[in-house]
Amino acid sequence: MSPNPCAWHYLAPFVDMAPVRDDDWSDSDEENLAEVETSVLLGVPDGPVDIDSDLNDVAVSRIGGHPAFLTATEPPFSSSECKVCGNPMELLVQMWCPFEDSPMDRALYIWGCPRVGCQGQEGTVRAWRALRFNEKYAAKLQKKLERQKAKAQTKVESQVAKANPFASKGNAISAPNPFGLGAQIFGQASPPPFQSDVTDGNADEGDSGSESDEDDDSASEKSLLTAISTVSIADSAWKSSPAYPPLYLSTISEYLPAQAKPKVPSTAEVVDPAGKDGSWLSEAYENSMNTDQAFDRFSQRVEAEPEQCVRYELHGTPLPFSSSDAVFKKLFAAPDGPPPAVTKAAFTVVHPQKRTFDPAAVPPCPVCRSKRVFECQLMPNLINVLRPKESEPRKQTDEERRKAVEEALKRGNKDQRGSMEWGTCMVFSCEKDCCFDDETKEESKFTWREEVVLIQWDS
Repeated sequence: MSPNPCAWHYLAPFVDMAPVRDDDWSDSDEENLAEVETSVLLGVPDGPVDIDSDLNDVAVSRIGGHPAFLTATEPPFSSSECKVCGNPMELLVQMWCPFEDSPMDRALYIWGCPRVGCQGQEGTVRAWRALRFNEKYAAKLQKKLERQKAKAQTKVESQVAKANPFASKGNAISAPNPFGLGAQIFGQASPPPFQSDVTDGNADEGDSGSESDEDDDSASEKSLLTAISTVSIADSAWKSSPAYPPLYLSTISEYLPAQAKPKVPSTAEVVDPAGKDGSWLSEAYENSMNTDQAFDRFSQRVEAEPEQCVRYELHGTPLPFSSSDAVFKKLFAAPDGPPPAVTKAAFTVVHPQKRTFDPAAVPPCPVCRSKRVFECQLMPNLINVLRPKESEPRKQTDEERRKAVEEALKRGNKDQRGSMEWGTCMVFSCEKDCCFDDETKEESKFTWREEVVLIQWDS
């Protein structure tokens, strides 16, 4: 696999794509089952970053290394400090992930602390969201939105003309518009800035008038993907901070083996929140003490693609590592009240309760008060990828050994650098991707904002 430095550009179109599903599967179809593509993007390591210009390019997503920043001024170095020990942490991943149809360049940075004494505590993995207004891309978007607006208006006028096929042309012009409300909506001065092409795809079909504009857009796309860092960290504390060797982070789609409808007891059934039959894609969990369904499903997803280091699904559902900790119980709260009972002639059947993901359990954005939504999570293979390779220890002198023992006895082993012990780290970010100045609270062209990380520990 060759390095793909721009692989994380424009992730948003994937979040609205419904996965391919077939609810008519049966055991007799098993020999014809194909893989199912989910709406999740997987981040996988793709070789060392050995090009200097890539290290300074914010659009190059990476594992490890030093950060490349978007903001006009260098972010506070304290952003990378562990909230437990206060030491600077290593960068785990940096992802280039602008929202679709947004004029803002966007990157996500996640740091983690490997110190032994910090494992199992909050504040040892931190995530920051950086935004920068892209004037060139904003102009491109404006042209695109104007074309969409014109197409929508034409469509509405066409519908109006068809509303009364027996009316004369004169009456059609002078009569009140029966679709007045729709015309106002489509004719608003400022269409929603995050409107997706996916939802308006039919309006583009058969429209050859905008082909040249779209060709121009495609021609300029390559130049817009390069986002060289606004700030140089060559002479700052960031450059001297601890860092893992940098690796390219590329994306692939997630494919899972299709599952036949299981013939299992109701106590083992996993049901989709929308009421459909259980499958790989279900995200509801039984309130059961028999097995850890969350861990079983987590393991199955990892087995399908062991190289995955990041799972990205904006507005999606996190994949919990375990159902036994406070994070799971917070995000997947048990239903209120006792489970409904179905009474039959000789006995009463009590259906097991289902837990489904509740985004409201995550604190809202403290700046704009919008809700936070799931964006991505770190996977255990990232720890393996970042783990330093074992090397032959250098032979110490007697004096060096004595000092090492004294130092260890003095502070214990809590500051010793070891392996991170989390099972997964879930990142939740502002749904509106707000960009406000911290002091004036007014809209800004740059922002540097910490987002929520919930950690499930491997213990």
